Amino acid sequence: MKNILLLILFTVSVISCKKNAGNSIYKKPFLVNHVDPFIGTGGHGHTYPGATVPFGMLQVSPDNGISSWDWCSGYHYSDSIVVGFSHLHLSGTGIGDLADVLFMPTNKEIDLTIQPTSRDSFPYKSSYSHKNETATPGYYQVFLEDPKINVELTTSQRTAFHKYTFTENDEQALIIDLGFAINWDKATKTAITIEDEYTISGYRFSTGWAKNQKVFFVAKFSKPISKHHLFADGKPIASTATEAEKVASQLFFDAENTKELVVKVALSSVSIANAKDNLDTDGFNFESVKNQAQTTWNEALSKIEVETPVDSLKTMFYTAMYHAQLAPVIYSDKNGQFRKENDSIETATNYTAYSTLSLWDTFRAENPLLTIIAPERVSDIVNSMLAYYETKKILPVWTLYANETNTMTGYHSIPVILDAYIKGIKGFNAEAAYEAMKTTMMQDERGLNFYKQYGYIPYNLLDESVTITLEYAFNDWCVAQMAKALGKEADYQFFIKRSKAYQYVFDTKTGFMRGKSEDGKSWNSPFDAKHSNHREQTDYTEGNAWQHSWFVPHNVEDFILLHGDNTVFTNRLEQLFTESSEITGDNISADITGLIGQYAHGNEPSHHIAYMFNKANKPWRTQFWVHHILNTQYNTTPNGLSGNEDCGQMSAWYVFSSMGLYPMNPASGAYEIGSPIFEKATIKLPEGKTFVIEAENVSNQNFYIQSATLNGVDFNQTSISHQQIMQGGILHVVMGSSPNKNWGLTNNKRD
Repeated sequence: MKNILLLILFTVSVISCKKNAGNSIYKKPFLVNHVDPFIGTGGHGHTYPGATVPFGMLQVSPDNGISSWDWCSGYHYSDSIVVGFSHLHLSGTGIGDLADVLFMPTNKEIDLTIQPTSRDSFPYKSSYSHKNETATPGYYQVFLEDPKINVELTTSQRTAFHKYTFTENDEQALIIDLGFAINWDKATKTAITIEDEYTISGYRFSTGWAKNQKVFFVAKFSKPISKHHLFADGKPIASTATEAEKVASQLFFDAENTKELVVKVALSSVSIANAKDNLDTDGFNFESVKNQAQTTWNEALSKIEVETPVDSLKTMFYTAMYHAQLAPVIYSDKNGQFRKENDSIETATNYTAYSTLSLWDTFRAENPLLTIIAPERVSDIVNSMLAYYETKKILPVWTLYANETNTMTGYHSIPVILDAYIKGIKGFNAEAAYEAMKTTMMQDERGLNFYKQYGYIPYNLLDESVTITLEYAFNDWCVAQMAKALGKEADYQFFIKRSKAYQYVFDTKTGFMRGKSEDGKSWNSPFDAKHSNHREQTDYTEGNAWQHSWFVPHNVEDFILLHGDNTVFTNRLEQLFTESSEITGDNISADITGLIGQYAHGNEPSHHIAYMFNKANKPWRTQFWVHHILNTQYNTTPNGLSGNEDCGQMSAWYVFSSMGLYPMNPASGAYEIGSPIFEKATIKLPEGKTFVIEAENVSNQNFYIQSATLNGVDFNQTSISHQQIMQGGILHVVMGSSPNKNWGLTNNKRD
């Protein structure tokens, strides 16, 4: 009897453990439910709602068919017409390109001899409603109202999956239009081959923002092609293969057995053979791929877990985490090969090559964030930059499909490399990286010849001279720090001296950075600090003097002294946020958005500024303004971003700042402390460690730090190092509704 009782107790115990284990698994947060990919698809966010996986090679998403600034991603929430679903998209950029290899299902024969001249003339376009449209990480769905077809999209790392559900007894057909182009893009040579009844392949060569883009593709279908029509530049071709500037095709499928057609598509920059190698071989199980994509996203999102009773804050945070992991994108094929802009084929050995490097934007917070949430990718990104360096012996500026676009100012590969190195990220050759950094800053392109000659860039010799001078000064500081770390003392002294170039363009009378002539004395006059002239005949890039006079993240202490003292400096900082938001000029940059006074959160040059109060003995003003920015510049609507997302930078600012941290100097290995909005944020680190930020009493009114401890020890400073975070532990801050003007001043010199 005793044995029977023991057996019963053991059985109950096992069942109980299994039940508890099941509950534990059930309670594991499914964070994709907090992500809304439509955030940023309205306003000037320029994001896309379609399907991809973290840093995925493909981004399969709807295209509205309009060429306009707010359609840089191919899609804008204000629209209600779709012309198809292409396989490459940009997230939040200010220039439009890609949208390659367009697919569009239809239920009738389409006249593809028509060469569309505008969106209205596309013969296969369809209306849709947001009521019949959904998007979650790794999945997109929309119902096409005109052909009455439901479209679903998902992806793996290198393969896109389409699932079309047709209306009963309707004809089942698919348009492939390789001539389709929007924004800066233009097809130059395209081709389609019907390989067999289940397979097509081809290529699309184009020019645009990426001057030499070559995309090879293969598509396989879940049911056989019953007939096909091919068109070359609008002319019907009686063949199974054709090439022309603009090739299009309509494929037809048997409608008898099932209403569903599943298509899988893979691309390559190298060849059709590589595209075939990239193609997933596990059949056409759309749901399985969708579930795996969401599982992959959940793992990526869970690198940081936040706790708050406010659901909207979770939505904004995890959507920001999602957007911060869309770019850069995987570019090399499964076999490691990738094409460079000079058409040479490289092989990424022991790393994965990445492209879509929006470095002017992302060096500020997106790349530093990746050192925390995706450190395994950082060395691959550095190696990719070094591979692109080999083409012209200059590090990349803005790399799109391995093309150097030379978009924006500075050489911000340099801080990304330094940031990785000082944080101990391995997997790249530090000496080779340093040589690339030094060589880049010693060449003569993009105004460096003037910078070397004068110590700054004279305004009468080059547009955007002030912005470029300030960014080159920061780049020099980064080279100096790398030189110092590698024991190159002479180089360190050379570049650290040059890194003070900002002193040349600071006007002590006005307190602004201003254009200076080559005589070294006279300023660009007349001067209006609110004046903007977009990208021409201007001293500032996409902004004005108010927004661009603060970029000295590497030497804030000296910058404060240029103003006079902490009081003068912080008074001017306050004025930035409280000045009228009027922008003057006849050609105002559209990028000046998200204005708080003259602070423009919608564009990246402003992103570090609120944290500068920390360096001038007023950390409570950092806390105030960061909290204000978090509250006013982000929301859960399609207009939820106050400016271009810019490949993750706008969202990375939110991820960091909402936790209470920010890399004001993004290559320093340190984070400034701001104003956390979550009760708890847990950063998951390697080797099972965690770093936890707890904010006691935090609320929308309690945003001032009263006191703090790090691992139980009093913490009275306004920054924390990357190394401290990586060691794991708990940063506990007590929040209140009034500022504690004594907290954080221990290590700062008082006025």
